[in-house]
Amino acid sequence: MRISGSSAVVVGGAGGLGEATVRRLHEAGAKVVVADLSDEKGKALEQELGVRYIRTDATSEADVQTALAEAEALGELRISVDAHGGPASGGRLVGKDGTPLDLDGFRRTIDIYLTGVFNVMRLAAAAIARQEPQDGQSGRGVIVNTASIAAYEGQIGQLPYAAAKGGVVAMTLVAARDLSPLGIRVVTVAPGTFLTPAYGQAGDKLEAYWGPQVPHPRRMGRPAEYAQLVQQITENDYLNGEVIRLDGALRFPPK
Repeated sequence: MRISGSSAVVVGGAGGLGEATVRRLHEAGAKVVVADLSDEKGKALEQELGVRYIRTDATSEADVQTALAEAEALGELRISVDAHGGPASGGRLVGKDGTPLDLDGFRRTIDIYLTGVFNVMRLAAAAIARQEPQDGQSGRGVIVNTASIAAYEGQIGQLPYAAAKGGVVAMTLVAARDLSPLGIRVVTVAPGTFLTPAYGQAGDKLEAYWGPQVPHPRRMGRPAEYAQLVQQITENDYLNGEVIRLDGALRFPPK
């Protein structure tokens, strides 16, 4: 699929992985909408790159529809990337004091990390389906979601997050099958440990801890590497219905 001239929406586009993706798609010639809740970063990207920033809660139908409408107004909407984050609850299923894990916290984590992805995916698919196939071919566009290797090897205390990311993994093939008659591909990226600006000064400590645990290369991932993969997924029409681990062969230990 050709990126240049297409429009794209990047949900979570002001975050580490999302910002790198915005920059990569913009450089490749896409007209990009940054959909995020970080006004300061979103507006800074808007001013620097000439992209559009739309304040967007991934769990809100109205917000996501507004971001998608803006992308459609810019051109043929063919690319949806969801890299949004948010607070996640955690803790052991039963604490040392015998208290069970908080139900409301579990629900909030599922709402942000799974329901939010579903919400973006369903609305983006409907919007992309309204476009004509590109260059007379059968394909209309691509949806890229973000899971985590925690979907496969969730660590102690990660049950809500692992459950949500496992749900994103499980949706991938089904969504690709559902959308195949419309010419829309669905691919999920499952990152390992990535060093993003959100960590601030703590990033040095995380690098020192996680880097030696990655088989090769012995470091945390870089947002630009995630963005590079998103571009490759977008351009390669035969990538569909797959979850791609991006982790340097890391497998999470129990804790």
